[in-house]
Parts: sequence; structure tokens; C-alpha cells
Amino acid sequence: MENWAKKSVINLIRAAHRVEEQLHACLREYALTVPQFNVLRILRGQKEQPVSLATVQDRMVKKMSNTSRLIDKLIDKQLVSRKICPDNRRKVDICITPKGLDLLQKLDPIIDTTEKQIIAGMPANDIQMLNNLLQKFSNQH
Repeated sequence: MENWAKKSVINLIRAAHRVEEQLHACLREYALTVPQFNVLRILRGQKEQPVSLATVQDRMVKKMSNTSRLIDKLIDKQLVSRKICPDNRRKVDICITPKGLDLLQKLDPIIDTTEKQIIAGMPANDIQMLNNLLQKFSNQH
């Protein structure tokens, strides 16, 4: 009898690695990692409203313990700003900068093309089934 649990987990890891490699390849030219790109998209989604580090961590696709270091690198690149909250000095507000928004605007069509290339060749009904299964899997855990 085959071990479907083992095969499923290995295939999920391989697929995730393949997707991350392709995204990394298109971001490399812009000196961004996939997690840094994810942080920028989270911040853009805030519509210029500042957020806490905890909020960024909570919304990340891939949860990491070094989110503050990611933010520091984005600050060094002037893509993100960090300010102490005037109401609570222990709280730090994080925002995307205009430079960060400009970079995302350049990257949007590149990422869209890459995402389409990743699933190219798969019939639409297979893509829909894959999304349904992955959603079901994600909701389970």
C-alpha cells in the first residue's frame, strides 16, 4: 500500500518550492526577497494606514520570527518607514513609502505574468480544483 500522506506532503513542498523559486527569480533584479515583497503588499493593502509589526507578522503568507529584520532591510532601501506611535510610545507604526508603492506598481505586471506562467498548461478546471483542495487543506490546519 502506498503512503499517500508522505507523497502528498512531498508534492506540496516541491510545488511550494517551485513557485517560490520562480517568484524569487523575477524579484532578484529588484533586490527583493519573496518575504520582503509579501511585506510590501501587506503594507500597500493598508491604504497608507500605519500598522504594527504584529499585524504584518499575522498577515504574512509565510510566518517568520525575523519580520523586524525584514522591515529593517526595507527601511534601508527606503521602501518602508517606521515611526513611534504618538499615542503609545511602545508601539511602532510601519508604513509603505511612495518609493515602495512605485516599486510595487512596476512589479505588479511582472508578478502577474510570472503567476500565469506558473500555472500555464493546466486546464482551467484543474486550476479551480487545485485551488479548492489547497483552500480546504489550509482551512483544516
